[in-house]
Amino acid sequence: MSISEQEIQDMVQNVLQNMSKGENPTINKTETKPKKLMGIFENIEDAIAAAKAAQKEIQPMPLEFREKIIVNIRKKTLENAKLFAELGVKETGMGNIGHKILKHQLVAEKTPGTEDLTTIAWSGDRGLTLIEQGPYGVIGAVCPSTNPTETVICNSIGMLAAGNSVVFAPHPSAKNVSNLAIDMVNRASTEVGGPQNLVVAVEEPAMEVSKIIFGHKDISLLVATGGPGVVTSVLSSGKRAMGAGAGNPPVLVDETANIPKAAEDIVNGATFDNNLPCIAEKEVVAVKSIADELMYYMEQAGCYHANEEEVANLISAVFIEKNGKKMLNRQCVGRSAKMLLNKIGVTVGDEIRCIIFKGEKTHPLIAEELMMPILGIVEVRDIDEGIEVSVELEQGNRHSAHMHSTNVNNLTKFGKAIDTAIFVKNGPSYAALGFGGEGYATFTIASRTGEGLTSAKNFTKSRRCVMCDALSIR
Repeated sequence: MSISEQEIQDMVQNVLQNMSKGENPTINKTETKPKKLMGIFENIEDAIAAAKAAQKEIQPMPLEFREKIIVNIRKKTLENAKLFAELGVKETGMGNIGHKILKHQLVAEKTPGTEDLTTIAWSGDRGLTLIEQGPYGVIGAVCPSTNPTETVICNSIGMLAAGNSVVFAPHPSAKNVSNLAIDMVNRASTEVGGPQNLVVAVEEPAMEVSKIIFGHKDISLLVATGGPGVVTSVLSSGKRAMGAGAGNPPVLVDETANIPKAAEDIVNGATFDNNLPCIAEKEVVAVKSIADELMYYMEQAGCYHANEEEVANLISAVFIEKNGKKMLNRQCVGRSAKMLLNKIGVTVGDEIRCIIFKGEKTHPLIAEELMMPILGIVEVRDIDEGIEVSVELEQGNRHSAHMHSTNVNNLTKFGKAIDTAIFVKNGPSYAALGFGGEGYATFTIASRTGEGLTSAKNFTKSRRCVMCDALSIR
């Protein structure tokens, strides 16, 4: 089942209406930053020591009590979804408030908790053996500016369910709202009798702070959700690490697809939160026989078809030179199509959600992951060339890919060739996270290290417990 833009807007309105009925958030909305945030320290060594002490408290607690904390985290996330969305957009300048509200709702309702932990048992003449999932201890977790509170909350639920505490390293450009989410998680714990400082961070995150986290003796596992630079640093630390890095997800459309539906799904997925999700459609590869029809229906779904001059102007706006290198202009990332077009002197209405154009696979607005509602369409002769081009554009990240087709053989062939952690067929990209699709939600997709969509079980170590010659009563 796909979700239309109108259904998304209806869901936003429903969430807002529910919030207005007797809402009692724990965060004071007259203050964007309380005087003292729980779990936020001046010094990283103090933060790590506090997290280590808190982990010693939570580890012996029964799973039932951990779940009690998680239930309160979910409740508080729903209560404060609008606040986090507004503050996130205000602090980072990126994204769409309505869509961020829905992302918080998704995190609260579909992130697995303690139910994700399982036990394997063997029982026989020689006794009983169990394989159980136990905590790593203290986890160091890097968070991005694209999902600054969603990642904190999602990781907190999974990591605490597994019995860990967490030292977060928020992105400096989102430190205030990320730290506010950390405060909320700790208050959710203390309100039900749990320890404080289960999740911690410092007031002023910086690369020097992150380096201390990466190398600290009391941190057993590192989880990085962010760009290729920070993921590479974490994977080079010498510690057990999970890397949730970049992607450049292509969406392939063949001649058998339901073209009107494919167009709507692609536009909905690519414009959700202004294309900030790493799973979102970043470029389109279309078989030539249906490319023009696809673009027609994409225009009907709210796309602006940019001409050659406008595309050239977009390149100048989107990329900047810094230290002799071409880089993305951060003032364009996560901005709306209307705002991006305004930057190049084109005025459009709010109905325009995405910018489209035809281009070669080497075009800078196609080959580069933009995280903006700009979609280049690459024409190919047939499905085989489409698969080849899509694999090249995905750049070996093994992150996400999408396809619209009614030919099972084509879908199968592409799925094997692209080999990504996520492969969405005949739906918008966000179906991969359980939003209009089946399955659980996560905002840490560790494609680079192979865990895929992470959850509580990924934040545990397997422990074998053996009782010899007893406890088997068969």
